Amino acid sequence: MTDAVPTVNGRVIALAHYAGRALVEGVLAGHGATFHQSVTLRAVVAADGALGRDALVRDVTGSLKAEEALVRDVIEELTALTLLEADPADASRVRLTDAGRELYEATAAETAALSARLYAGIPAGDLAIAGRVLTLVTERANTELAGT
Repeated sequence: MTDAVPTVNGRVIALAHYAGRALVEGVLAGHGATFHQSVTLRAVVAADGALGRDALVRDVTGSLKAEEALVRDVIEELTALTLLEADPADASRVRLTDAGRELYEATAAETAALSARLYAGIPAGDLAIAGRVLTLVTERANTELAGT
């Protein structure tokens, strides 16, 4: 920790993001997965079952600020790796396979332990304030992006 605590700004946010992301990518690499794949699997898990491909593309594109084509490629990668599969009830939807769920649960558990170490000892009030500030910054950035 440095002696002078900076005010939150884009650089401070970016440094925290990239430091944390590097740690998460290390966890994922240990399982042969990528960050984009992880975000995509998480979106399917959050949908609690199956999710339409177009809805999944919108969700992941919005989260990663990535191009649709890239996200569609990631979905195809996950399908080829048998981590996602077409929903038998509706082929326009995808769902996790058992292997996809196992990968997601293993990496989620490891990253949860990592997060616990990173946030340990930070007062709950400070975390709440940071959460509110970062949520507001994200909302404003998304508004700016929607205007372009």
